Parts: sequence; C-alpha cells; structure tokens
Amino acid sequence: MSETTDERTENASGTAESAEAKESAAEKTEVAEETEKTETPAAPAPASGTSPVGLVLGVIKTARPKQWVKNVLVFAAPFFAFSKATNRTELVLDALIAFVAFSLTASSVYLINDAVDVEADRAHPTKRNRPIAAGIVPVPVAYVSAVVFFLAGLAVSFAADWRLAIVLAVYEAVQLGYCFGLKHQPVVDLAIVGSGFLMRSVAGGVAGGIAMSQWFLLVTAFGSLFMVAGKRYAEIMLFERTGAKIRSSLKKYSASYLRFVWATSAAILIMSYCLWAFEIRQAEHNSVWAVVSMVPFVIAVLRYAVDVDGGNAGAPDEIALKDRVLQVLGATWVVTLFLSFYL
Repeated sequence: MSETTDERTENASGTAESAEAKESAAEKTEVAEETEKTETPAAPAPASGTSPVGLVLGVIKTARPKQWVKNVLVFAAPFFAFSKATNRTELVLDALIAFVAFSLTASSVYLINDAVDVEADRAHPTKRNRPIAAGIVPVPVAYVSAVVFFLAGLAVSFAADWRLAIVLAVYEAVQLGYCFGLKHQPVVDLAIVGSGFLMRSVAGGVAGGIAMSQWFLLVTAFGSLFMVAGKRYAEIMLFERTGAKIRSSLKKYSASYLRFVWATSAAILIMSYCLWAFEIRQAEHNSVWAVVSMVPFVIAVLRYAVDVDGGNAGAPDEIALKDRVLQVLGATWVVTLFLSFYL
C-alpha cells in the first residue's frame, strides 16, 4: 500500500511539474511574440476619416510649392531681353504668367509621381510620411488633383501665348514618361530631368515672344545637366558612405561615370557662357561688363563643384540658400550683367 501511495504521489508530482513546464514554455512563446511585434516596425497604415481641410492641405503639400523656386528660370530669357523690349510691362506680365502656369504644371507631375511610387514610398524611412504614402491623400484624389493642376496651368498659359501651352504639354508628356518607367533608364533619366530646367527657360522666352540665343540655350542645357549629374553623384557618394537606400536607376551608374558627366557638363557650361559673354559685349555697345561677368560666373560654378565633389549636392536648392559665398557670387554676376545691358 505504501509503495502504491508513493507511486501515486510521484506521478502527481511529475504531472504538476509537466504542467508548470508547459505553462512556462507558453509564457516564453507569448513574450517572444510580443518582442518580435515590438521590434519589427510596421508600415504606416493609411489614414482613415481624413477631414476635408486635412485632405486639401495634403494635396497642397504634395504639390510641393517649395519646389516652385526652380521656376524662376522662366525669368531668364525676359531678363536678357528686357533692355530691348518695346513694351516692358507686358514682358514682365508674360513672365509672371509663365511662372504661374509652369508652377501649376510642375505640381501636377509631383502629384502623379507620388501616386505612382506610393508603395515604394511607404517602405522608405522618410518618404513614408508623404501625404499619399501616409494615406492622407487617396491615390484617386491625387490623380484627379493632378489633372486639375495641369488644366489650370494650360488655361493660365493662354493668357500669355498659345505656344506656351505647347511647351507645357511637351513638358507634361516627357515628365509622365519619366514617372511611368523612364526614370529607371540610365542616362535617359538624366536627360529628362535636365530637360525640365531647359523647358522652364524656353517657356519664359516663348511667353514673351523672345528670340533666344543659341548660347543661352547651351548654357541652360549644360547647366541643367551639370546640376542633375552632381545631384546623382552626391546620392552615390552618400550610398557608399552610409549604405543609404538609393533610387534603382542609380544602381546602374558608377561614381566615376557621374563624375565624368558633371565635369564634362561644367566644362561646356563655362565655355558656352564665355562665348555668349563676348557676343553680349558686341551687341551692347562694346560693354566691358559682359566680359567681367565671366569672373563671378566661373567662380560660382567652381564653388558649386566643391559641394558636388564632396558629395553634398543632393539638394541644390538648399546649397543655394545656405552657401553665403555662392549667394554673393550669384548677386555679383547678376549685377555685372545688369550693368552690361543698362550702363
């Protein structure tokens, strides 16, 4: 009897220990699952129930009004033609119309670009906060807003010249090709992004009915390529230093190739501007100020090249706003050109 009782006691004790072991294992499993949930960052869920005001603000933010500073290039051609214009007030108004029209059209491209890249942006550490990626602006609303912005830009352009509407339509078509696949094609993506700056300059000339010099177009084209290649080079350098995620098209480039592109563009840019400056001197009563303007222009290009070479040219607009020396050089260049035309 005692042996039977001892066996029962041992069995009961073993059963209790087994139960406790199972409960302990279950608790550890639950803790491990909770730890995994805590350590694994979840992608932001689309926001629901966004207010109309929040939706409008999200659309405006996606339109990127901060990027409208790029559109000041539409004033380049009117600036050089201002001294010889018969109706200067009309020229300024046409340039302002071109600025507004191009800003609206460019915003339509930004909306479409973010709508197309919504899934990739949600996986990006910073782009996931963009209104479309965060779900503040639904994708269908983004497309509708893009159409509205583009049509508004076309409507405004007709107030200046119908040919401006053609420039905007070509710009929109080229940029849509970029958004829907050409951005992944090496070299082609550089050309398309650079052409956007060139078209801004052409838009200002077309709006004011200005015959643009071939040197003006060359300076604008290769200046744009210089900045675009420099920006891509900075992104490559950032990737090599930190391993940060980069756009897929950049994976097909090497740092040495992009360095070759921006160095070549800088050389052609400087040469084209110098030849243009001599042409301006002959056209403006042999004014020496056009030749003097080459000094701040060349120094400014070389100063910007320092940022490019250091891999710090990822945001050209930020460099222009922060680099005081570059600002002084730019202001000096504008003053010397003004003197060459009006002194």
